[in-house]
Amino acid sequence: MTQNALPFDWPAGEEDEGFVVSPSNAAAVRHLNSHARWPVAASVLTGPRKSGRSLLGRIFVLRTGGTLIENGERVDETELFHAWNAAQETRRPLLITADHWPTDWVITLPDLRSRLMATPHVTLADPDDQLIGQLLQRLLERRGIVLPEDVVSYLVPRVPRNHVAIVRLADALDTAALSERRALTVPFARQVLGRLWETKSA
Repeated sequence: MTQNALPFDWPAGEEDEGFVVSPSNAAAVRHLNSHARWPVAASVLTGPRKSGRSLLGRIFVLRTGGTLIENGERVDETELFHAWNAAQETRRPLLITADHWPTDWVITLPDLRSRLMATPHVTLADPDDQLIGQLLQRLLERRGIVLPEDVVSYLVPRVPRNHVAIVRLADALDTAALSERRALTVPFARQVLGRLWETKSA
């Protein structure tokens, strides 16, 4: 499987690899690429655990010189209020990551609430088939393991559609392959899946 060569597909730092882009997250990437056209110099990025929102935020800061505030719903409201205002004054974009959209936050400062309600919100969706395959390959490649294409094709439709499940499966495949000294084949992958989620795979 090949990765989409969109502008954010480049290393974020010495220890980070590029953000893998697929249809499930491409809209968020396009939004961050168009920060000069945002109605205000801030945006909120949400996404599930392990979806890569922190990596995407770091890449955004490196590319734009902007500011990243993570877990915005847990940040002091006054700090967030001043950061939002500073972004408008300096025109250095502010990206706030969070678990949920600001409509679900407990916000006591009316002025902060009104500003966040005027701030664009984008989200990283649950992984699609393309992203599942690419992430499985990448996670195992980092451990020196090549995942054959036929195994990828077998696993993709059988993995739960969430990023945590992808990481769990990669960990399980790595651990089993090392402990049992077996190659990653479709029959072996079927056994690992069965142990993880008691999947009855054909």
